[in-house]
Amino acid sequence: MKNDILISKIEDLGLSAAEGYKTAGISGGIKNCKKDLAILYSEYDTAAAGVFTQNIVQAAPVHLCRAHLSNPIRAIVINSGNANACTGDQGRKDASLMAEKTAAALGIKSGQVMVCSTGVIGVPLPIDKVTAGIDKISSLLGRGASKDLDSATAIMTTDTTVKRSAYRVVLPSGLEFKIGGMAKGSGMICPNMATMLAFLTTDVKIERTLLQSIFAEAADASFNSITVDGDTSTNDTALLLANGASGIEIHAGSPLLPYFKDVLNRVCCDLALQIVRDGEGITKLLKLTISRAQDREGARVMARSILNSPLVKTAFYGEDANWGRIIAALGYAGVDFDPEKVDIFIGPYQVAKNGGAVPFSESAMKVYLAGHDLDIFITLNQGLAEVTSWGTDLSHEYININSNYRT
Repeated sequence: MKNDILISKIEDLGLSAAEGYKTAGISGGIKNCKKDLAILYSEYDTAAAGVFTQNIVQAAPVHLCRAHLSNPIRAIVINSGNANACTGDQGRKDASLMAEKTAAALGIKSGQVMVCSTGVIGVPLPIDKVTAGIDKISSLLGRGASKDLDSATAIMTTDTTVKRSAYRVVLPSGLEFKIGGMAKGSGMICPNMATMLAFLTTDVKIERTLLQSIFAEAADASFNSITVDGDTSTNDTALLLANGASGIEIHAGSPLLPYFKDVLNRVCCDLALQIVRDGEGITKLLKLTISRAQDREGARVMARSILNSPLVKTAFYGEDANWGRIIAALGYAGVDFDPEKVDIFIGPYQVAKNGGAVPFSESAMKVYLAGHDLDIFITLNQGLAEVTSWGTDLSHEYININSNYRT
């Protein structure tokens, strides 16, 4: 079957690539003259999977999504410009009202609506503008590149680019299924789940518990493997809907399950890397691989420690191969290892062996570090586990962006 199954990327599409979904994005007046409200609608009941922030402080929409997750979801309503976080009882009422208004406009039940918000924390949601926008946008839902672009634009905050991805899988019979999605994220990116919003759709039929398990794995290898600044937000949410519109069913023993997992991972990784590439003030994309670790979880903790280190990040911004900062961040990660077995490479150049310095060409390294996409390889020589994570440098522009975020 493998040689007869065709997998291809679908350019310029996102949420509506999969059959049975419609979407739109408009300006609802939350932000000045910018799109700030989006709706995703499924023509059929969906099985929903979700992963959420592990910040103890969680926005009202996160609580609502958790409560609705096991329901047959039909729609997601998203606003940007206001996080509806730390807004107390009124925030919870506003999130519920967003679900109720969306349900009434689409002729579904409020329990079938997910609600997501992103933006400034601690400011009451301008709910009258939001509900008026919901009435307006419900008649504009559609399919295609322009609709997907509008909705992806509407969820942006400090993002400078829209983030979309979609793939098609064609079976030997001619039947096909698709997975598409969109995301937002640029700052406050330190995944635990992931600091961002992401929404994915598929037209396969799949049982919700299995979908949740698969999605959690995909999020772990993508959204949970990126970081920009070490801050975990109050609103992090990633949702995947499966509506069965393709007529293709996938179950635990299905020969199609590996293909579904593969394509889901591709979409998630596409979106995750788009987030990192759009990191606030970024001048370098850092790809870090830790190999021969004792276990994956420990290696992930180590990777996060390195990629979140201000000293490591600023060294790469300054194009300085200061590997001492890397091994120091490895050492305070809280994971046991033998420092005298560690090998470190920056790009093609080895800078440390068995925990000690190795001579390398500073001039050749300078040329390499002048590039945008940089690789860091660390071999612990203690086990068989391997992880790859992505991060960014830390620039003056990051400070400029975040010193006047509310203004």
